[in-house]
Amino acid sequence: MPARSGIVTMAGATLLISSKNYSSWSLRGYLLCRLAGLKFEEKLVDPDDPVNRRELLGQSSSIRVPALMHNDVVIWDTLAIAEYLNEMFPKAGMLPPDHAARARCRSISGEMHSGFAALREALPMNLKLFRPGFAVWSAVQADIDRITEIWRECLATWKGPWLFGADPTIADAMYAPVATRFRSYDVKMQGACERYCQQVLAWPEMKAWFAAAQKEPEHIDELDIEF
Repeated sequence: MPARSGIVTMAGATLLISSKNYSSWSLRGYLLCRLAGLKFEEKLVDPDDPVNRRELLGQSSSIRVPALMHNDVVIWDTLAIAEYLNEMFPKAGMLPPDHAARARCRSISGEMHSGFAALREALPMNLKLFRPGFAVWSAVQADIDRITEIWRECLATWKGPWLFGADPTIADAMYAPVATRFRSYDVKMQGACERYCQQVLAWPEMKAWFAAAQKEPEHIDELDIEF
């Protein structure tokens, strides 16, 4: 999406990403950079790199991709990238203007960052996948219920169409891959949550990423689940 009014972009930025089809963290990093209005180039990590593969399969204790290289600074971890970009581009509106909304935005972004392990394990991101009628077990349903509770509360409080009002924020970037998981595994949404999923999936940045993912040749058997 175009840089928001008043944003001064800076040269010399590269975003190191992993698979566009499988990597929810890379998608978050990309959306955050776009929200900031940062002018950047993408660099894809070798899909055969063992560290990259462990991260994609959830076998790594830390996530080092995406990584943002901006001039002489390197930032990894999506929340660190988010805070860095918010500092560098304070007029981009990456956090809501109201202090209570900012606190909630940070809280639910942190919850997404550190939580929902059952959903991550059982419903890995795969943008080429569609499993109609996919059955989820109780721990995954608990994660889904908590996520939709967060969405409903934010949409009711800040009136949508994004979690904190008229414009997307860091929280929307953090939860965007969840909308793709719900689509891939046919998780049924209703009312405000369904409208929010459609809002996220129609985001031009998401549509561009999704289109690129369809052309990606890499295939990881462990993430192309058939059950």
